[in-house]
Amino acid sequence: MIKILTVIGARPQIIKASALNRAINGRYSKDILEVILHTGQHYDDSMSDVFFREMDIPQPDYNLNVGSGSHGKQTASMIEGIEKIALIEKPNAIIVYGDTNSTLATAIAASKLKIPLVHIEAGLRSFNKSMPEEINRIVCDHCSTMLFTPTGAGYKNLTREGFNQDNESPFTIDNPGIFHCGDVMYDNTLYFSDVAETASQIISDLELINKEFLLVTVHRDSNTDVPERLNSILDAINDISISESIHVVFPMHPRTTASLEKGEYSASKHIKENKLFHVITPASFLEMHLLEKRCSMIFTDSGGVQKEAFFLRKPCIVLRHETEWVELIECGNSLLVDANAERIKDAYEQYKGKKKISYPALYGDGNAADFICKEIIRNFS
Repeated sequence: MIKILTVIGARPQIIKASALNRAINGRYSKDILEVILHTGQHYDDSMSDVFFREMDIPQPDYNLNVGSGSHGKQTASMIEGIEKIALIEKPNAIIVYGDTNSTLATAIAASKLKIPLVHIEAGLRSFNKSMPEEINRIVCDHCSTMLFTPTGAGYKNLTREGFNQDNESPFTIDNPGIFHCGDVMYDNTLYFSDVAETASQIISDLELINKEFLLVTVHRDSNTDVPERLNSILDAINDISISESIHVVFPMHPRTTASLEKGEYSASKHIKENKLFHVITPASFLEMHLLEKRCSMIFTDSGGVQKEAFFLRKPCIVLRHETEWVELIECGNSLLVDANAERIKDAYEQYKGKKKISYPALYGDGNAADFICKEIIRNFS
């Protein structure tokens, strides 16, 4: 049997890991044994534990409980802890997702221990190396043995960086295999869509039944830690809410909450005065899914939420000046506006009057996890 060590640390990774865990437990339990390591990068219930419960993922076999801290301190603690567990478990391969500090730390630890690394959501590039996530993506990809990209654009990025699409198994760090497999998050959207309708009461709790509303998420430190940017974003959306008499739902990330408690964030006062602006605690996976499904438009700086908006056919206004999901911009399903108030308002007006938006099949057929399991078995058996 193949033993894999899955390393997760942040809310999006828990969600992505559920698709593979479901496939392993359902169809490949005789071929793959999964051991789960949580770094503790997201460590409170609203950002971590609730997702294990809702998505029926086994509780982690290990939790490093690293908590928050500077990039260097957090990553160093993770490397030390991951190395220790990897030496105990001796997995055939280690699996990581996305582009967080947990991903980077695992890539470094695995490469030093000469344990094959499997990167799910590989090949994504924003082409902005000032973003910590961009560095994490690049380093992880170039430490990996098997790279599974959700998009054709990601696959092309890998070939441009020298990955050989003609490499054959058995794959190694010097002979890596690259695969365009589709997106495990799309797997989850299809699987949990009906579940969310019956499991979550958030729409009725917010008294939004049959009411139009906008959904907002802001969590990146480039927005939350710069008063001018966060004030501009929230004031623009608040202005839209008031002028259009439309509700806004804002599940607030702990980092954003901490920032808005500081005096220089004037937007905090403005949104509190607007009765249509619903600030709530971080939403669980099923709650967030239902909010995305029922809203009319999404404003976000999250990479994952951009994709979920696409899966659920909702126009998305991206509160960044670049995105790794370039295909969404190219096909017009998302608009990049950065933190510019006028561009945010213009994007809203553009989407408000747009009746038809195309949603091409960019992210596979909903069977990415099955594809990944088969390739792992083929390579490590």
